[in-house]
Parts: sequence; structure tokens; C-alpha cells
Amino acid sequence: MKKILILEDEEAIRAFVVLNLKRAGYEMVEASTGEEALELFDRNPDIDIAVLDVMLPGIDGLEVCQKIRSSNQKIGIIMLTAKAQEIDKVAGLMNGADDYVTKPFSPLELTVRVDNLYRRVQMMKGIAIPDSDELKEGPFVLNVKSRKLTKSDRPIEVTQVEFQLMKHFLEHPGKAFSREEIFRKVWSDNFGGDRHKIVDVNIRRLRIKIEDDPSSPQYIQTVWGFGYRWGHE
Repeated sequence: MKKILILEDEEAIRAFVVLNLKRAGYEMVEASTGEEALELFDRNPDIDIAVLDVMLPGIDGLEVCQKIRSSNQKIGIIMLTAKAQEIDKVAGLMNGADDYVTKPFSPLELTVRVDNLYRRVQMMKGIAIPDSDELKEGPFVLNVKSRKLTKSDRPIEVTQVEFQLMKHFLEHPGKAFSREEIFRKVWSDNFGGDRHKIVDVNIRRLRIKIEDDPSSPQYIQTVWGFGYRWGHE
């Protein structure tokens, strides 16, 4: 069964989300506080996706996101943010979220986002893909079946979005891609947010994990005014 954790303290919004995702075939686990969400997460190791409201009393959604991500690299995480909370969107992505949905949102928008992320989560759990087992570039080896990344034989934990970014770059070393091209490859055209910002934030997060000096990246190179490229010119 496809299982989702929903953390939302406003009962009406939570009921709205639960109703629509149940209709889409998901099993829902509901929490109204960050503390309750973490407890339910520990009791339900088969949760595939967490949908987390940012603004909460006590432990907020960003802290819940960080704690969940630190213990599970394969779970999908979507943040629910208010329209004016731009800084929270970036903070959520930096803390390990894969996507965000801005309130108010339509049932279709949320369901599409959840469906797309669920497919990526399933891939991360080991669904076979037809590509070669390993992609190698410099000190990096990415096993596309086990979803494991190593650098000089040292394992690096990556989220499903980071895995897709690495796979895309390692399949096309030296080729420059625009932010829009990267977004279409890794995310979905149904996404309605700031695509360039989503790409930039996730590239920044991946650089922190793979670069010797993220402030002076050697591997994921910025192509100014355009996008990114793997490797030197």
C-alpha cells in the first residue's frame, strides 16, 4: 500500500489533503504536531512520502523534515508553505525536502506532485532500469540499480532528486544544460513553482555533498547565464 504521512495542524486543511489523497489510492497517516509526526514516522517504517506543513507550534515542519531526512534518504518529502514564505521554501529544500506546494493549492496540483515523487521514490527502492549498472566519472561511481553513490570508494548518501541529478550529469559529462532542461529531466512539467530556484537550491545541496570545496566547485560547474555542466571546460 502506498503510505503517506501528512503533518498539518489545521484540521480543515489536513482533512482536505487526506480526502483527496485517499481518493488517489494512498493510505494516510495523520499528525497535527511535529512531535506526533516524528513518533508516527518511527512507528511506520513503510511510509513512502511525508507531506509537512512548515508553520507549526513546537517542532515545526522544517525540523521534522531535517530529522526524517537524516534517518531516511529514500523517503519523499513535500513541504506545504504559505505564499509569502519564500525563505521557508529554500530552507526546506536545503534541509532535505524534494518539493514544495504553496497554499492555497488545488487537489489536482498536490496529487500530481505526490504521484511524481512517489514514482521517484519507488525507483530509489530498487526498481530495475535498463541502463548500465554503473556510471563512472573521475572519483565517482553511481550504481543505477542499487542507487548508491561513492566518491573514491567513500559512500555518499543522496536523496532521490540528488540521485537523478547525478545520473543526468554523469550520463552527459562536459555537456552544458540550461536550468529548464535540468528541471524537465529531474522534475515534472506539472510543477508550477520557480523552476530555476528549485534547480539552483538542489545543485547547491548536492555540491555540499560531493565537492571538496562547495564554494569553488570542480565537478558541477556553473555556466553563467545559462545553467550547469559536469566537469571543466
